[in-house]
Amino acid sequence: MRLVMNEPVERMDRPYARRWWALLVLCLSLLIIVMANTALTVAAPDMTKDLGLSSADLQWVIDGYTVPYAALMLLLGAIGDKYSRRGALILGLVVFGGGAIAGSLVGSSAGVIAARAVMGVGAALIMPATLSLLAATFPRAERAKAIVLWTATAGLAIAAGPLVAGALLEHHGWSSTFLINVPIAALAIVGALVLVPPSKAAHHNRIDYVGGLLSVVWIGSLVYMIIEGPHFGWGAKAVTAAVVAGAGLVLFVLWELRHPRPVVDVRRFAHRRFAGSNLAVALFFLAVFGAFYYLTQHLQFVLGYDALDTGVRMLPLAGAVFVGSALTGYLTPRIGMKFTVAAGMVGGTTALALLTRVDAASAYGDLVLPLVILGLAIGLALSPCTDAIMGAFPEAELGVGGAVNDTSLELGGSLGIAILGSVLAGSYSSHLADATAGSELPAGALATAQDSVGAGYAVAQGIGDKARVLGEQAAQTANAEQAAQLKAQAGQLADGARQMTDAVGSSFSDAVAHTSLVGAVILGVGTVLVAVLLPRKGRTGAEAAPERETDKGAEKRAGGAAEDRTGGQADSGTGDETGTETGAGAGAEGGAEAGAEAAAATETRAVVGADVPVDAEVPSEETVSAGKTTR
Repeated sequence: MRLVMNEPVERMDRPYARRWWALLVLCLSLLIIVMANTALTVAAPDMTKDLGLSSADLQWVIDGYTVPYAALMLLLGAIGDKYSRRGALILGLVVFGGGAIAGSLVGSSAGVIAARAVMGVGAALIMPATLSLLAATFPRAERAKAIVLWTATAGLAIAAGPLVAGALLEHHGWSSTFLINVPIAALAIVGALVLVPPSKAAHHNRIDYVGGLLSVVWIGSLVYMIIEGPHFGWGAKAVTAAVVAGAGLVLFVLWELRHPRPVVDVRRFAHRRFAGSNLAVALFFLAVFGAFYYLTQHLQFVLGYDALDTGVRMLPLAGAVFVGSALTGYLTPRIGMKFTVAAGMVGGTTALALLTRVDAASAYGDLVLPLVILGLAIGLALSPCTDAIMGAFPEAELGVGGAVNDTSLELGGSLGIAILGSVLAGSYSSHLADATAGSELPAGALATAQDSVGAGYAVAQGIGDKARVLGEQAAQTANAEQAAQLKAQAGQLADGARQMTDAVGSSFSDAVAHTSLVGAVILGVGTVLVAVLLPRKGRTGAEAAPERETDKGAEKRAGGAAEDRTGGQADSGTGDETGTETGAGAGAEGGAEAGAEAAAATETRAVVGADVPVDAEVPSEETVSAGKTTR
């Protein structure tokens, strides 16, 4: 399939009629790429057993998806903007589905890692395309509502992954967790062709391939370092990746500052609303991915739920995300983005603080309230932040805008698993060493048990199995003295197995509490930073939309399509410091004066129409650039 598509451009007098059906396709596409990661955590034990994966192999089966996914999003988002956003979505679904088929057929660790990497490339095409198509298809007044549903879908996918994987593993092998993506991807492809309107930038600037490749280098190296360091030690590979990431970031920033048409204008990060929104997204997914990482283990290993039951018990979080996202539509226009996001971040901090009360006696009921609060917090914070980030970009750069949002999300999630995962591992090992001090268990068994909670329970089970074997031998031995000795040994081993089981459970519960405290501190400090960064003045699209609908109603009725897709749709992200609703570039760089130029230059732009492509042409590239940043 060719990514380049000839997409006719027309002026439209009303929004695209099937935009809500198009949103369903976009949410379905988002669902499978988020589920691809969360489902694998449940399938990992079966994969390890069948393929003989080492701990390093298993780590790269998971992270082989993450590295290309995070590294390629900015470049592929820009390519989608230039050629075809819908084409990028469809191509991404084809690549993702192909990788899923390959992953289900291979029989080696290298094959699964390669298949996951292919799926990551597909996800890097899909993720920014979903947001850019959403922003291009919906008029400004409805975009916030659409983003609420997009965010809620991401929350649903977090819980749906383990649930779907658990249901499949009840009757099928781990390969079914790959294959389930294929029919969903096929359905999304058909839906995209039928329901999603063509979309691309109306003016075709040359892509900044150097900046795009530099973004691949520094983001890919950073994610690799985040993965490699905590799990495999800070050896030559991790240190080299850190150096490359740092040097690549510096070169990327310098290049983007000098380039007339950068892949992403880094000056946007100097503006408080844009920087604060990206920081909030990254911090929230640091907390969410980190908490998800250890809560699923706690449910499975300590509380003893199987894969399906674990997925079911994560559903309160998913449902609360829907409710929290819906509340933003009510709260943001009334109290403003700053306080809505702050409420979400305070809620997230509170949820993690409640998890510090987890101990060996805790039941599932003790986790429900923190899960619900965390879900509500995700919805409250992420929807307005995503709206603000997308609003910072003009129509021609919506794919890059989606990529920036998603890169913040992915970097935050990677940091969450790396940082909180390392804290969890260290705390568990330390608590288990204290709990088993003075025991008569072999030193080798204790060292193995300290590797992970799964290894700890495996050691306890091994000791228990040995006790049962000795007990059976004692029952079958005719010699009374020998039988008594075997029975005594079996009793000692059985006591040791119980002690190990109790020690592992209590140590991991204490580690969950300790890790939650660290997460709460990180998110709490982040809450203060975000509250300082986000300005009270200036409005997001959700806040400004009702007024725009009222003020411009006569203009829309008279002209049919007065909303400016280059400036008017992008007014919320960076214009907050000026106090003037301008185009994204104008508000970010030139203030009210540049915004006025942008409005005059793009006054005749039209919004999406029914059953026709979404983007109208601008008079000329020079005219468009009048409302953008002077670089």
